Amino acid sequence: MCKVKSRSIVFAVLAAIALSGGVGASGQTKPAVAKPQSAPPPNPAGAPPPSEGNVAAVDPNKYLIGPEDVLFIKTWREPDFTFLAVVRPDGKITIPLVGEAQASQQTPIQLTKTIADLLTKIINSPDVNVFVQEVRSKKYYIDGEVNRPGSFPLITPTTILEALSNANGFREFARPKKIKILRGSAILKFNWNEVTAGKKMEQNIFVENGDHIIVP
Repeated sequence: MCKVKSRSIVFAVLAAIALSGGVGASGQTKPAVAKPQSAPPPNPAGAPPPSEGNVAAVDPNKYLIGPEDVLFIKTWREPDFTFLAVVRPDGKITIPLVGEAQASQQTPIQLTKTIADLLTKIINSPDVNVFVQEVRSKKYYIDGEVNRPGSFPLITPTTILEALSNANGFREFARPKKIKILRGSAILKFNWNEVTAGKKMEQNIFVENGDHIIVP
């Protein structure tokens, strides 16, 4: 009877261990389940600068750079000379290790040559490109009964009709026949209804820097 009881106790203990998961069917301890690991963060080292893909659509042969414009200077294979620069009120920018360069009243193509000439003092055959990242020196304003009043960059030649299309339409009580353009001390008139009907197209002049278009 004692042997039977002993065997019963041993079987009960083994059954309890098996049910608790400590021992598998083969008598070996179950391996721990590996926790899923998150993927390593991407390496941004090879990614291009975000400013490279977001330049203003200016004509590099015609657009004249002005104060407050944001420029992106790219010198190939020379990261020390690839940088953003804001044109100062005096029209100049600062180039690392070189000094100042006159940017205002130059086109991007002209400024490219200016910077390349300056960099030849430090590096051999610099390959430079100048991009206008953001136009800030030339702008016009739309005020009054429009859905989107405010200032707008004057990037390319723009007519009054094209400028007004940026204002997202007129408000309910707007009077588009009575639009005025304030240009310095002059007041010019613009009739939206006539121009959109193809009449008196001489009203549809090009916007100039600093114009205020007023929609009553």
